[in-house]
Amino acid sequence: MGKILAITNQKGGVGKTTTCINLAASLVATKRTVLLVDLDPQGNATMGSGVAKNELDWSVYDVLVGECEVEKAIQHCDNSGYDLLPANGDLTAAEVQLLDLSSKEKRLAYALRRVRDNYDFVLIDCPPSLNMLTINALTASNGVIIPMQCEYYALEGLSALLDSVHKIEQILNPGLGIEGLLRTMYDPRNSLTNEVSSQLTQHFGDQVYRTVIPRNVRLAEAPSHGLPALIYDKQSKGAIAYLALAGELIRKQEQSGQKISA
Repeated sequence: MGKILAITNQKGGVGKTTTCINLAASLVATKRTVLLVDLDPQGNATMGSGVAKNELDWSVYDVLVGECEVEKAIQHCDNSGYDLLPANGDLTAAEVQLLDLSSKEKRLAYALRRVRDNYDFVLIDCPPSLNMLTINALTASNGVIIPMQCEYYALEGLSALLDSVHKIEQILNPGLGIEGLLRTMYDPRNSLTNEVSSQLTQHFGDQVYRTVIPRNVRLAEAPSHGLPALIYDKQSKGAIAYLALAGELIRKQEQSGQKISA
């Protein structure tokens, strides 16, 4: 059974989509099967995977509102090697429509049950807010990866997010937990970066990934080509960092007794 991970932070611009795309491609490079679920109406993970979001026949929106089965909407991304459940602006309407549907918080969980056994990992790119879409992602997931910049407001925002995750765990998903905190856009020359990083490791210990994702031009350029950095420039520091993160994620799985076979 595949492990489902929501990649989320209520603060925008912290590298959620970049992490989803590049972690998915890096896991594929280690011979794991991956489904990337784009749950953000902006559709950035879809575009960054080389799929035209405005030319979709079916999307995650149709799956959530019951217009089609999840298998029908999934596409394979040949360049990156992972499967994609794409999104576009239609997903904005799902926010309102879900309110009138039964089991509105569990629509994504029910859909993913049909396909999760086909994958080692399912990664969900969440919108930058705690709305019904994010609640669906957290309800469907086994764990949460939180990308965050080491900056002044990071710890304050993190506290609010952890409270939200805890509430979802109590009310909707007892199996939910924090998979790890990922430091992104990392610049070790910045004293504030080092100070916040140190506070994170003091407070959260092993929950903070050892891997840090550096500020990297190639990571920023790759989405405009519809490619992960690993395909766009596999020698870039960003691509190497996400490969390291994939290795760390797999090792954690194996150490916890949830071995994912190659």
